[in-house]
Amino acid sequence: MSRPHDGHRQQFPFGNPLRALFPKESYLPPRLRALLNSFEESLAERFKKLQLKDKSDFLSLSWMSLAMELLCETHTDVKRLIADLEFPVSDWDEKWMDVYLDNSVRLLDMCIAFNSELSRLSQGQLLLQCVLHVLDVSSSPPSSEKLKKSRACLDDWLQHMTSRNPKLENCSVILSALAASLHLPKIKNSTRGKVLMHAMHGVKVQTLFVCSVFAAVFSGSAGKLVDLHPSDKHLWADSFSGLRADVNEEILKTCAYRRSTKILKELEAVDSCVKVLCPLIGNDCNSIDVENLKASATDLAKNMDNLSQGLDLLSKRVEGFFQIVLSGRDALLCNLRVYDSSSNSRKEKSIEGQFSR
Repeated sequence: MSRPHDGHRQQFPFGNPLRALFPKESYLPPRLRALLNSFEESLAERFKKLQLKDKSDFLSLSWMSLAMELLCETHTDVKRLIADLEFPVSDWDEKWMDVYLDNSVRLLDMCIAFNSELSRLSQGQLLLQCVLHVLDVSSSPPSSEKLKKSRACLDDWLQHMTSRNPKLENCSVILSALAASLHLPKIKNSTRGKVLMHAMHGVKVQTLFVCSVFAAVFSGSAGKLVDLHPSDKHLWADSFSGLRADVNEEILKTCAYRRSTKILKELEAVDSCVKVLCPLIGNDCNSIDVENLKASATDLAKNMDNLSQGLDLLSKRVEGFFQIVLSGRDALLCNLRVYDSSSNSRKEKSIEGQFSR
């Protein structure tokens, strides 16, 4: 599968994969209709919660943490829906299970890639902490040796931030595979199955949207974005479409304007402080403007603290999503083993009965 070039969003001919799922003449029992509507209304509210007046905050760690938190809620919601539908794994289509298991592995890989990038950014903080420790101007101006060491750490940080994370490079392939799985086999003679697939489409759209935004922000490439245009039959379609348009527009604009991989708001603030601090650090300690140096170091420390808090919170959210996906996968595999075991037991009893006659 070819990888998209930076600056060009991935486009997939989704059309309306659920066009035949609920034709106009189809009828859902009131209980099933209520369950589906409740699920979709909750999903619509989550998309509304992600809308912001200041569009630049779409590129912040706080917004990304909220997006991941709400994604976890949706995945938990669909588990409850499956239980409420009384739709056991034994009634699932085999192709559904294959798609679910394949996608769960892809999502786990995506979480690993995201956490590796968060760890890389946190490692960069250690270099800047060294700078602040060496540039302690509370008592006296730093010596020439300390200035030299500080400048070396700043240069190392700048180089560290421009390095590529190889685990992020595979995100485009994973996103393409997830997008292709939006098309599921047609459901026949199972009203509960149709309700579940209708709900699962919303789960997949939210998951694909959040993951593609994360990949775009972490890589600084709008090419990681995925165009999603769900059917307006979904109760959440309008709220999602507005959110998707605003977020994608902000990412495209920021990538074009900054021409940098540092489009994350908190990271860009730290980067700006570093660029202010670098010229203030010369080799001659006698020519140092101590007041400006102190002010710049204070600004850097403040923005570093904001970045660290954001990275820690988002890491916890990504780890939480990882555990939800992993537990869901394990539960399905466990249920399949139980079902296979009971099925084999029934076959053995049937064979024994035939021989006893």
